[in-house]
Amino acid sequence: MSEASTRRKPNQQPALLDTELEHLPPELRWREWMGRIEAVVFAASEPVPREMLARVVGKNCNLELIIDDIRAELAGRPYELVAVAGGWQHRTKKIFGDAIRAAFGTPAGEGAKELSQSDALVLMCIAYFQPITRGELSSFFGKEVSRDLIGILRAQDLIASGPRSPQPGAPYTYVTTKTFLSQFGLDTLRQLPDFEALEDAGLLSKEKLLAGRIPGGLANGDGEGDVVEDQVP
Repeated sequence: MSEASTRRKPNQQPALLDTELEHLPPELRWREWMGRIEAVVFAASEPVPREMLARVVGKNCNLELIIDDIRAELAGRPYELVAVAGGWQHRTKKIFGDAIRAAFGTPAGEGAKELSQSDALVLMCIAYFQPITRGELSSFFGKEVSRDLIGILRAQDLIASGPRSPQPGAPYTYVTTKTFLSQFGLDTLRQLPDFEALEDAGLLSKEKLLAGRIPGGLANGDGEGDVVEDQVP
């Protein structure tokens, strides 16, 4: 059969996938669903949302239980299935970071240019106070936040334009993106440490932000680290 005869026509629908698998015993059906979910996540280059995973399993399949079983099976493996940026993704466990760095020079998922402390400080404020304008950021720090700095964050797809502000001139606001969530290992913005709780614990405050004090993890992308100091230029 020629290649032309097997090529799907533009308006031709792809073959339907049997998601219910009613011909299989319950245990084998469950194993097949697990395999499909893991295969889809493995093949994806970005977090896979729930609605996409639902396309390959039956309507009576409990995705949360499937994912729990997959994660349990991966407990002894060097990688894991994590909830990030509103979807699911395979990620190497942090304890193997040194081995990956020794082999490739950089851990998996850290190919983007490392943020300076100033960049990270502005990004942190956008994350907590979005949507926020550049003027509001400048007022917050008491000095101008440059367009170049905003451009660096936009170039790495960590922030994007939000809704227009109701202020005179209707300036653009800035918000964080799914790439931000993915890079910092967050599923949703609700997983950001509670700002008031950080203030109550004495770990963060507006005064510390204005002084340039920022959690080190936001600068290196791993979400961990001691407090370091830097001044916004």
